[in-house]
Amino acid sequence: MKINILTLFPEMFEPFFTTSIIGRAAAEERVLLKTINFRDYSNNKHLKVDDYPYGGGQGMLLTPEPIFNAVDHITKDEGQRIILLCPQGKRFTQKKAEELAKEKHLIFICGHYEGFDERVREYLATDELSLGDFVLTGGETAAMVMVDAIVRLLPGALPKASAHEDDSFSSGLLEFPQYTRPEDFRGMKVPNVLLSGNHGEIAKWRRRESLRRTLERRPDLLEDAKLSEEDLRILEDLKRFR
Repeated sequence: MKINILTLFPEMFEPFFTTSIIGRAAAEERVLLKTINFRDYSNNKHLKVDDYPYGGGQGMLLTPEPIFNAVDHITKDEGQRIILLCPQGKRFTQKKAEELAKEKHLIFICGHYEGFDERVREYLATDELSLGDFVLTGGETAAMVMVDAIVRLLPGALPKASAHEDDSFSSGLLEFPQYTRPEDFRGMKVPNVLLSGNHGEIAKWRRRESLRRTLERRPDLLEDAKLSEEDLRILEDLKRFR
């Protein structure tokens, strides 16, 4: 996979590209990561990338020219996804990460100031994504979050191929509680079922706890989760004792 990130602050990505799972995936050439400072593609003699909005209003807008020029310079592939990071975008989810992890070339455009000239949104971007209903200084941190979620899904990025399958949201549910040594820490004990060695019972307990946690904390996720008849029975049982 190739991932290009258009940003005014490429230095923010230097440690991110070389650390942990992202750094290992890049070192093993499972993903090619590159930042492009779109200021370098401005035809303005002062390399300006922003201007006042027509019709008046607060703040400055990113102009279309340097962004279009930068994308023209890097796009030689067919079907690349050009992702605009903006508050109006669809909420980024695990499902979207899984969808994007199947692509060969992603381009992220990081915004600043009061936003983009509308022509970037209308004629260049293929997708608009947002992390949530809050405001960030720029799109860089959002791009890092999305790249992290996508790259860890690439074949070979994680030590075990199935390592991400039990993660929260991968199954449509929140993850079950997990414990490690010591068995008894300050009187707080690990549930007996996890010490039993009975893998069938452990799997049942984990599924029930995953359903319980999702019902209590994110019941909205249950609407789209793939639930078996047994799952539905467990949920009904959990609701009776809430």
